[in-house]
Amino acid sequence: MHPIRQPAHLIRQPAYDLKERPFMVIWETTQACDLACKHCRAEARPDHNDPLALTFEDGCRLIDQIESFGTPRPLVVFTGGDPFKREDIFELTKYASAKGLPVGVSPSGTPLLNFDNLTKLKEAGARAISLSLDGSTAEIHDEFRQVQGSYDWVINGWKNARKIGLKLQVNSTVTRYNLDDLPALFALVRELGAMTWSLFFLVPMGRAISEDEISPEDYEAVMNFLYDASKYISAKTTEGHQYKRVVLQRAALEARGLAPEDYLPLNDTYRKLKAGLAEVTKNTPQPDPGDHIRRTPMHINSGDGFVFINLRGDVYPSGYLPVIGGNVREKSLVEIYRESPLFQSLRDKGQLKGRCGECEFKFVCGGSRSRSYAMTGDVLSEEPFCVYEPGSFPFANEIKELELAVAKG
Repeated sequence: MHPIRQPAHLIRQPAYDLKERPFMVIWETTQACDLACKHCRAEARPDHNDPLALTFEDGCRLIDQIESFGTPRPLVVFTGGDPFKREDIFELTKYASAKGLPVGVSPSGTPLLNFDNLTKLKEAGARAISLSLDGSTAEIHDEFRQVQGSYDWVINGWKNARKIGLKLQVNSTVTRYNLDDLPALFALVRELGAMTWSLFFLVPMGRAISEDEISPEDYEAVMNFLYDASKYISAKTTEGHQYKRVVLQRAALEARGLAPEDYLPLNDTYRKLKAGLAEVTKNTPQPDPGDHIRRTPMHINSGDGFVFINLRGDVYPSGYLPVIGGNVREKSLVEIYRESPLFQSLRDKGQLKGRCGECEFKFVCGGSRSRSYAMTGDVLSEEPFCVYEPGSFPFANEIKELELAVAKG
């Protein structure tokens, strides 16, 4: 049996007050994109040209507002659509970098994802990019992105980014189309190398439809599979906040030498994914659980360490939560983030309803506010796709210590 680590030590959170400044700021620089992805929240299209979009001068003012949050600087990510469809993306990157902001860019898998454009990003000061890959084969990925050749463009861009020296995060959206492919996708991410593998959990908005989601029980299976995979690579989730609960549960079980199947509601999907992971790692030395107990991903959520600005300057708690807190043309982003009633309510875990409000993990998880809103119309309702019943984990006393530590922090 390995020493039991205190739950609070397993939680990654910024060393500053998230009520005062976000950890991450996402700016949707454009909605133009040459792909037609089945899940696109922005419903992007190739020829999109919004006359009300933030101009270069507006963008610089927004960057100034982000800089005025103070230090440590928030991470800024330029997204889309495809940021490469915006001609001034390199100038915006250069301006933000000169302000001392760490900049990431999230381009699409198209011919624009080429060596020259990636080199220009690096020279402009970008530190990292994120690329989306939704299958281990061109057949799976291109069907999801609905453009033949996208898989090859992503793989080539991935290799070029590493050659240039850009840090890389790989994003994979989990749907019914690629559920069984996740072990093979993990193997590809591990083979080509990435800073982080992030699994996106679908939110029914934009082009995404609820019929493409997997079941809540399968989400639980995927999160436990991701915990197993995180022994080999750095992993996290987007709009799958209950993964942080899973990390803490699994850490508590591993510290006692207990099998998760005996204590957690894991179905056949988990067993299949676990077997698939074992197959693709069979020639890899088995990790020592005592040396590889994971910490949770960064403790942020919609409006709580995270903020999204759309191409017109409207400010949202998340790109997947279409409730406006203000507009940067009318108020400073700093004022909106700190003082908007919407953002303040999302940071107050005492306002969460249903099982989320009762849950001992709410201060580290809080559920997907985006999925709650998409499925109920209430940003504070319980997470509809979480299977956990509050208080059912047998080592809940340790979680009470965690709750107190995080609430005070």
